[in-house]
Amino acid sequence: MLQAASQGPVRILTIDRPDVRNAFNDELIAALTDAFVNLPSGTRAVVLRAEGPAFCGGGDLNWMRKAANYTEEQNTADALKLAQLFQAVVNCPAVVIARVHGAAFGGGCGLVAACDVAIAAPEAKFSFSEVKLGLIPATISPFVVEKIGRGHARSLFSTGEIFGAEKALRIGLVHDVVDAAGLDALIDERLKSILMSGPLAVAASKQLANESPLPIEETARRLAQARAGEEGKAGVAAFLEKRKADFVVEWPQS
Repeated sequence: MLQAASQGPVRILTIDRPDVRNAFNDELIAALTDAFVNLPSGTRAVVLRAEGPAFCGGGDLNWMRKAANYTEEQNTADALKLAQLFQAVVNCPAVVIARVHGAAFGGGCGLVAACDVAIAAPEAKFSFSEVKLGLIPATISPFVVEKIGRGHARSLFSTGEIFGAEKALRIGLVHDVVDAAGLDALIDERLKSILMSGPLAVAASKQLANESPLPIEETARRLAQARAGEEGKAGVAAFLEKRKADFVVEWPQS
């Protein structure tokens, strides 16, 4: 269902339902939400990946079949759990990197949008496919619209078209497209950069982006807090003394 392992300060989460294209059901949603809400202490980055030929094909057919018999109140509660998963990814203080290959459809696209960094293989395919089922991409919409903008969302939400990795890159759904052989190497580069940085500063910078735009007075206050904090002082001192700061972790780890 979901494999979880740590390599030092990096948490590797692997969706493991390849027989159903890693589609969402109640159990997977709960497991992913718990994994992001309850990260091990000291986790500074999360790599979200998947087994099999697809990243996430959207909703599991049996899950959707069961939901078809729910009342509106039951459906609301069920949909809220999925929305809370995406919010847990966004609120996670660690940097979340999506390793995207194969299909990322429906809620799978929402998962990509919720991640901080998304790196896709060239053959990756994307679709907000809910309309093909007479449904709407409601729970993913706050995260997707923020990522790609209203104009692209209006087009892609309403057509349900399948589009490739290059278009996903162009509209901002993913940040890099790299061949399969270089996918993990590029993720290692991103992890190396994250682990060279102050963990408190990284978490605060992620929060800053999520809360922007802020009043200029608040931006000044936050910078002053970072400058006056132990991590900020240690980082600046290490830079001036031309040495590595104590918070730097080498990656890949031996």
